Amino acid sequence: MTASPVYLLLRQILQMLTQLARDGGAKDVELLVLRHQVAVLRRQVHRPDLQPADRVVLAALSRLLPRPQWSAFFVTPATLLRWHRQLIARHWTCPHTRPGRPPVDPELRDLVLRLAADNPTWGHRRVQGELARLGYRTAASTVWKLLHQAGVDPAPRRSGPTWQQFLTAQAHTILACDFFTVDTVLLKQIYVLFFIELATRQVHIAGVTAHQTSAWVTRQARNLLMNLGQHTDRLHFLLRDRDTKFTAAFDTVFTAAGIDVLRTPPQAPRANAYAEHWVGTVRRECTDRILIAGQRHLTSVLTEYTAHYNCHRPHRSLSQQPPNPPPQVVDLTAARVQRRPILGGLINEYTQAA
Repeated sequence: MTASPVYLLLRQILQMLTQLARDGGAKDVELLVLRHQVAVLRRQVHRPDLQPADRVVLAALSRLLPRPQWSAFFVTPATLLRWHRQLIARHWTCPHTRPGRPPVDPELRDLVLRLAADNPTWGHRRVQGELARLGYRTAASTVWKLLHQAGVDPAPRRSGPTWQQFLTAQAHTILACDFFTVDTVLLKQIYVLFFIELATRQVHIAGVTAHQTSAWVTRQARNLLMNLGQHTDRLHFLLRDRDTKFTAAFDTVFTAAGIDVLRTPPQAPRANAYAEHWVGTVRRECTDRILIAGQRHLTSVLTEYTAHYNCHRPHRSLSQQPPNPPPQVVDLTAARVQRRPILGGLINEYTQAA
């Protein structure tokens, strides 16, 4: 009875010793496998790519491993010493800076290119002066270098303004006019004389008639100038086609007010594109969708549509604003949209509720 616990204890100790012996043998086998794998890798990779962390680990382990066993490393002692010398050199070397002037701020470079693009006639010294006025102190040679590197001619003889810029600048002084016709229910043709300001796209219906005589056209021109009043001071050109209805008397009315008359080339409707575009707009949105009974009916319809066109209809060329936008401040937190039909519901206008 007493020998049984001693036997069990001895048996347990022997099993533990056997297990420890087995574990030690497994580690030896694992070391042999790893050494063989390293030998295979050395035959395939002649110069391994080491990261800085790998170099630190190998250098630290070299301090723990005896020198006779340094053959286990796949780098030579000379390599370890070279790493150490490079580490010392980086530690005691001052930060390297590029000689010469400091680099130009990217924001300043973008601003220089923007000024040159917006103002084609400006040279590099004019751009430098504008930068100085904005608070950017830079040399003229720096501006010249930035423009030259960007492929922009630093001299003020770059390409002129685009057609869009040129026409936009000239549009503030140009007034265009033209006729268009509308057929009534009884197939009677009615003529409409209109004027359009190219800068604001504002349309003026001068008159509606079934008999467009020279005297009638001249009278409508005088009425237009009286309605414009002092607004005619900033108009310098009238653009019209070569229709025979525009007689010399018609031109004299505008030349007397200091407005030069420009005639478009023959058979070139695109030369008066703004007027032709408005004719297409009024046809698509109004006259082609209503049966016109007569001259008075057409006058009433065009008066209502022109008010909508000038005061409410958005225009892409005017940043989605009408020619005469009403001043208003909208509170989006309490905004309510109301619909107001015009022309019998043919067109809808939307406004903020009061």
